[in-house]
Amino acid sequence: VTYHSACSMQHGQKLTEGPKQLLRDAGFDVREPAEGHLCCGSAGTYNMLQPELASRLQNRKVINLEDTSPDVIATGNIGCLVQISEASNVPVVHTVELLDWASGGPRPENLE
Repeated sequence: VTYHSACSMQHGQKLTEGPKQLLRDAGFDVREPAEGHLCCGSAGTYNMLQPELASRLQNRKVINLEDTSPDVIATGNIGCLVQISEASNVPVVHTVELLDWASGGPRPENLE
């Protein structure tokens, strides 16, 4: 699992290690991309108001995420999930979906 830390979590709420540790505790091998601090380009309405810049951020983020050779990408923000999914060939799921699956819940749909 390569983890994308959403801007709202890492910069706004200062939550950087907690989600990754939860994934590790659930048994996942967590990888971190280069430039993990950078935005994916979603940023609320940013991708609609600044589509060219958002697209450049999206491409840079996806390259960094895919460079870790993940089976799946996890993020805790639905905007990031959509933004990254649009440009990546790797399945992207919400962190909670993986934690639910690891604790006996259903396999996330896009991993089937």
